[in-house]
Amino acid sequence: MPTAADPSWDPGQYLRHADHRARPFADLLARVPDLPGRPARIADLGCGPGNVTALLAGRWPTARITGYDNSPEMLARARADHEGPTPGGGRLDFATADARTWTPEGPYDLIVSNATLQWVPDHTASFPAWVDALAPGGTFAFQVPGNFDSPSHRLMRELAESPRWKDRLAGTLRHDDAVRTPAAYLGHLIAAGCAADETDVWETTYLHLLKGEDPVLDWVKGTGLRPVLTTLGADADAFVTDYRAALREAYPPTAHGTVFPFRRIFAVARKAA
Repeated sequence: MPTAADPSWDPGQYLRHADHRARPFADLLARVPDLPGRPARIADLGCGPGNVTALLAGRWPTARITGYDNSPEMLARARADHEGPTPGGGRLDFATADARTWTPEGPYDLIVSNATLQWVPDHTASFPAWVDALAPGGTFAFQVPGNFDSPSHRLMRELAESPRWKDRLAGTLRHDDAVRTPAAYLGHLIAAGCAADETDVWETTYLHLLKGEDPVLDWVKGTGLRPVLTTLGADADAFVTDYRAALREAYPPTAHGTVFPFRRIFAVARKAA
């Protein structure tokens, strides 16, 4: 999961909400068409702890799948839990790579990325090279969060920009320009060489019902808050205390749990055969 600030990652914390985090990936895969390769060659860019990379082997049992990430912690967890031959006769491996500089050694039948490209500045500039590395009829598919104007992110930025923290956290957090609009992604993918009538871009807002105390804080500790935690180190507790109070007001618990709306943007684009 590459970032400009290169925060440290905690696979255990990230996986605390694994079911909710995996659902968008499953919805993305449901729209991916059949792949041309027999067996297919697949790259998962920003694989994290590998739990969703393993879902690729369920869809394409004979595929040769490589998950790429630049976090040693995430790769160690992925290798321990998922690396090796797959039940369908394929193979699942993991390798170090940074999405900011990754140059695929094609051809791939599928390049997929789950909640990673928001960490990569100007990621649409890489689309032409990635699409070029696809086999004819191959697919580029990704999803990114589109919730940078939601309270969870807005309150984090406001606190980081407050007098107490702005000198230490200036430039640490992403803003709403970290991702493009769905229409912009559509244009970039077609311009990169994807077939216009086989490029599908859409958005969905999930209403995650989270359990436990301060569940939204627990969620962002695994993702969006990582740059703050890494930068502040031992001083992060003071930031988290104020942030927790703001989140409790923005996301009050109900009798059934805490509702956490989460917008995501999806794209599935096929290269002309």
